[in-house]
Amino acid sequence: MEEIETSRLVLRRPLPGDVEPLAEINADPEVMKYIGDGRVRSFEETAEGISRAIRQWDEHGYGIFSVDRRDTGEFIGWVALAVPSFLPEVLPAIEIGWRLARRHWGQGFATEAAREVLRFGFESCGFDSILSIRDVGNDASRRVMEKLGLHFDFQTTVPSHGQPVAVHSITRAEFDAMQP
Repeated sequence: MEEIETSRLVLRRPLPGDVEPLAEINADPEVMKYIGDGRVRSFEETAEGISRAIRQWDEHGYGIFSVDRRDTGEFIGWVALAVPSFLPEVLPAIEIGWRLARRHWGQGFATEAAREVLRFGFESCGFDSILSIRDVGNDASRRVMEKLGLHFDFQTTVPSHGQPVAVHSITRAEFDAMQP
């Protein structure tokens, strides 16, 4: 996989040059409000995360897709397929998640990108089902999940920091049934 294009976006493997724009996103308290324990990430933590993401692609053939706008080439965030090791009760599983710069919220970019990453997960990786896990207060992510066809499964708590989360999922058959 070199890249996936939609009408408005290019999804690609992460590059070292993504650190700076992602560090800006990760430093925004409003963006990070519902991520993990809600704390912002430092430039160094972001750089380590990009290095891990590059290695994950090499090791597993999937991971974080950097998301760029086609019209400007601007990096606006990411959509990822990952093992949700922070929530052991759902394992073994693959999770889809996303993080976009706040100025790009509410424009359908998360849904557009995540739909193609789901397709990649089912068609190229051969996953039978994919989860998405959100903070129970994150209504914007809930709406994206619903648009993608993921259904609510259950609510639980993340062991490491006690945050209540909702687990949603979609099977390959459910995804295929939604396609035109």
